[in-house]
Amino acid sequence: MFKIGCHLSSANGYLHMGREIISLGGNTFQFFTRNPRGGKAKPFDGEDAESYNKFAKENGISVMIAHAPYTLNCGASEKSKREFALRVMQEDIARLEHIHGAMYNLHPGCHVGQGADKGIELIADILNHVITSDQTTLILLETMAGKGTEIGRNFDELARIIDKVELSDKIGVCMDTCHIYDGEYDIVDSLDDVIAEFNRVIGIDRLKAIHINDSKNPFGSHKDRHEKIGEGYIGINAFERIINNKYLRELPFCLETPNDARGYKKEISMLKNLYK
Repeated sequence: MFKIGCHLSSANGYLHMGREIISLGGNTFQFFTRNPRGGKAKPFDGEDAESYNKFAKENGISVMIAHAPYTLNCGASEKSKREFALRVMQEDIARLEHIHGAMYNLHPGCHVGQGADKGIELIADILNHVITSDQTTLILLETMAGKGTEIGRNFDELARIIDKVELSDKIGVCMDTCHIYDGEYDIVDSLDDVIAEFNRVIGIDRLKAIHINDSKNPFGSHKDRHEKIGEGYIGINAFERIINNKYLRELPFCLETPNDARGYKKEISMLKNLYK
């Protein structure tokens, strides 16, 4: 089954998001756990979570992605910022333990001038404090475009974080097509080589989700500006190959393109028609 969906607003709760993605023709979705530019979260509604679980089972939504807010920086030099990231992640994961098929997506962080080695060490340390042996929620480290001092700009940096995590079976990777294209992985002309490199460095079994976005900027730009599918530098032909690739086709694909509901519905339909 082709798992395709988009990013939704969580303002009206889990059940509303489940109903919305079905109305858009999808069967998976992503949402921010709280204000993406802040730290405040709505009170947890256990009844809504249970209603969503029932609806998801009845309607074939087997997985969804909860995105951590952009304000988190597990690689920050300031202890207070790392403590904030730790607290938010613990709260978010505790909530997600009530949601069937939930994964928690995280931008690894920025080293802010300390150097990648130090940043990787700090990120892994927080993950080791957050992850528990009995949690069911998988944490996804997202591939980044490499702007500024971002960590995760290449597969090697993600692998180094994972290698330092004690309970690494709770860690996966979310590959963002815009990010890796901007980060000099040529998924347009050399998709098989990129996947082989991922497998060599991280392991293809770690790849758990795809953010499917075109790019407003050319290859290797390190800009991270998403474009609608087929309207950017990656192009529709490359996306047809991506969603049908034997290593990727069973993964959940989530759109983060600059769209409203009508635009997402159109893109979901277009991609479903390209899926073989």
